[in-house]
Amino acid sequence: MPLANRTTSANGSERDQVIPLLDSVKVKTNRPGRPRKRVKVLAADKGYDSKDKRAALGKRGIKPLLPKCVWKNQKNRGRPIKISVPRFQQERCFAWYQRKYRRLVVRWERNPDCFNAFLSLGAIHIWINRIILVG
Repeated sequence: MPLANRTTSANGSERDQVIPLLDSVKVKTNRPGRPRKRVKVLAADKGYDSKDKRAALGKRGIKPLLPKCVWKNQKNRGRPIKISVPRFQQERCFAWYQRKYRRLVVRWERNPDCFNAFLSLGAIHIWINRIILVG
């Protein structure tokens, strides 16, 4: 389920937007007291793996579930460690956008404000459908 959205230029780096995107996420719970502002776990592919990102996530108290980016000239030593990264959730969200919101996939909108508005409407529609089907 999409918690926050962030749009970048076509030639911009997605990896630089991870930390600002996590800062914009606010997780509300039904418990009394101040709501949490951070997620507990971040799952992404190995393109987002770096020491700087892992350190920044660790400083924020977020557990990174990132597979190690291994260069081809390095040899694997010792027993291989299997890390399962739950990427199904991200791919499912992209599939929802592709199936129901063609305007977002093709990006007919040239104005970034209009595109962000349609992106927010798509996220709201996904959340409403999820609440109606589950609740």
